[in-house]
Amino acid sequence: MTEIDYYEILQVNKNCDGAELKKSYRKLAMKYHPDRNPDNKEAEEKFKLVNEAYQVLSDEDKRSIYDRYGKAGLEGRGMGGFGGSANMDDIMDIFNSMFGGGFGGFGGSSRSQNSSKYPLDFEVKYTLEFHEAVFGCEKEIEISYKSACEACDGTGAKDGKLTTCQTCKGHGQVVMKQGFMTFAQTCPTCHGEGKIAQDKCASCSGKGYETQKEKVTIKVPAGIDNGNRLRIKGHGNIAKNGQRGDLYVTFMVKDDENFIRNGNDIYIEVPIFFTQAILGERVTIPSLSGELELELKKGTADKEQFVFQNEGVADVHSGRKGRLIAQVHIVFPTSLSDEQKRMLEELQNSFGIESKPHKTIFENCFERVKDWFK
Repeated sequence: MTEIDYYEILQVNKNCDGAELKKSYRKLAMKYHPDRNPDNKEAEEKFKLVNEAYQVLSDEDKRSIYDRYGKAGLEGRGMGGFGGSANMDDIMDIFNSMFGGGFGGFGGSSRSQNSSKYPLDFEVKYTLEFHEAVFGCEKEIEISYKSACEACDGTGAKDGKLTTCQTCKGHGQVVMKQGFMTFAQTCPTCHGEGKIAQDKCASCSGKGYETQKEKVTIKVPAGIDNGNRLRIKGHGNIAKNGQRGDLYVTFMVKDDENFIRNGNDIYIEVPIFFTQAILGERVTIPSLSGELELELKKGTADKEQFVFQNEGVADVHSGRKGRLIAQVHIVFPTSLSDEQKRMLEELQNSFGIESKPHKTIFENCFERVKDWFK
């Protein structure tokens, strides 16, 4: 089996210097990073190979051995465990410069001093009545948001005193090595902070924040549907520097007794007596705009649909309305008096052979079945 060349993986020649190597690694790591290629197994594998190649070629001793003996010469050199390599800081610096100390979880020494122990944006769920979602409304909701604890300045430490995490040396990340593979992950001790509290703040029990309540008035646009989300700017959590995030409201909509919604279309079942279906008739049905006249043609079939354009729900973005679809449900009598039975039998007989279509359809079939058993 042909061995993959580390120089080819990093797209550099064998005489490249450290600066050229780092530049190429930075470009490829950014291109194939899993956070930029979600659910892409090919990109994930290439990202691992790029890290493996850089781990070797950025170390002068390993590069020298690799140049002389190839990958086999590096076997058994004890590359497992956290940290411990000369180029760990180099890798962390590249991740931090590429992802701003926060993209994809790669924090580090550039971590902002104003960052919080909690996300500034948060989401709540809210349930609307069917008509409130269709026509829009204004609602006052109560939310609970977080703000930095004043006693510890949002650090979670007694008197705000923090010490450098000894596990990651303040990086907020540790590098895990397995064979030739290198992975950066959040420090398990400080959870990416880079610093830890020796003693917890008594006021917030070490959480670094306090919870407060607030009433917010939101305007729900007409046409909102299940799962739609509305952003309320400036009503999220508050960081210790005063910056406030956004509130996101995700809506759930209750079902209606008569109307069924499918996107911007509305369905309604219209029960009609069997005589109305046979004779045809004009019936009045409810709609979102009031009443509509439904013209039943003679011989209307069960589950037949009648479409009314622009009588559905207004699209939440464009305002364009969907359709109202009225579906017929033919109702038959559940009990008959003797007089009604007599009248129906007379009516049936008045149609002659037409009232018994099964005789014409099955006549030949009966004869064929008889022949099968001769």
